[in-house]
Amino acid sequence: MEKKKVDSKITKEMNLGEVVFQHPQLSETLLDYGLHCVGCFANSFDTIEMGAKVHGMTDGEIDEMIARLNEVLEVGE
Repeated sequence: MEKKKVDSKITKEMNLGEVVFQHPQLSETLLDYGLHCVGCFANSFDTIEMGAKVHGMTDGEIDEMIARLNEVLEVGE
């Protein structure tokens, strides 16, 4: 039996609040990367990249986090 592929990928341009709302299983991964803003009011305004930059993440760390979020999303579907 094949695993179902996710139709859309998480990107750093996506709104953080919308991603958490649509995919609550990603909250733990975001927290693991230090984005404690998953429950903050600012998540409705920030993209994943903006939130990560506020928390001092480099572009490479953001790319790594996005890849991990997509892995978690794919496994969970």
